[in-house]
Amino acid sequence: MQRVSAALSRVCDGALYLAGIGLVAMTALVAYQVFSRFVLNASPSWTETSAIMVMSWFIFLGAAVGVRENFHMGFDVLLYVLPKGSKGALRTISDLVAFAFGIGMVWYGMKLVALTWHSTIPALGLPGGFDYLPLTVGGVLISLFSLERMLLRWAGVDVDKDINLEAVPEMPAVQEA
Repeated sequence: MQRVSAALSRVCDGALYLAGIGLVAMTALVAYQVFSRFVLNASPSWTETSAIMVMSWFIFLGAAVGVRENFHMGFDVLLYVLPKGSKGALRTISDLVAFAFGIGMVWYGMKLVALTWHSTIPALGLPGGFDYLPLTVGGVLISLFSLERMLLRWAGVDVDKDINLEAVPEMPAVQEA
């Protein structure tokens, strides 16, 4: 399990770096589009489509990283009011939901890729299925990462560290002047 977790850690790091590169690339594409439109008065047709495609990649890669690193959105109010021992069960339910959602992303993403593969994205000349590949890849990663979290939790590894639930050190009182 440790080797699989180490491999998934490298995949997660790679996804994070790719998402960061994608964010920079999208920013550069949009800046080039704005410059071309307002300065050169000749906006290329491929920049907007490319920026949207790059954005979908970094969103889904970032979401998968968020699942693995426990940074995804959650409704954690129950963690504050229920006994401490229930945290693992609630996090497992959350990971099960993320796993099911990831499987749904893979299933429907593959259907969309197959349905649109024979059409062409006019501005890029790529198959239309490229629009839905980030959905499928993100779903695979979300499923893998949530399954890993559940297996590690069941093996006794603490994957639920949450800085919001740790003890807050006592701060000295502010003296009034």
